[in-house]
Amino acid sequence: MKNIDDILAMAQNVQNELQTAQAKLDTIEVEGVAGGGLVKVKASAKGRIIGIAIDDTLMQPSEKQMLEDLLAAAFNDARAKADTVSNEEMGKMTSGLPLPPGFKLPF
Repeated sequence: MKNIDDILAMAQNVQNELQTAQAKLDTIEVEGVAGGGLVKVKASAKGRIIGIAIDDTLMQPSEKQMLEDLLAAAFNDARAKADTVSNEEMGKMTSGLPLPPGFKLPF
């Protein structure tokens, strides 16, 4: 069995790797799209919204409800893509760790 110093060193290493992975997630960009590309939301894999692009044809008062719906859909698409990328990146980081089955690291 490992001594307490080895366990503490391993825990510190895991914490450092988690911080590095979290920082990396904020640099990876995904794009959510709705309405066939009429609305686009760019976000980081960590979920931070970077930008929104709206096609000029939607900038009419009569299109307000559709624009609102498309924005929600694009945000949700970006969030789903961010979650996918985040899970893949964190999976790479935790693949070598001796974690029990089903154990999730806090994020």
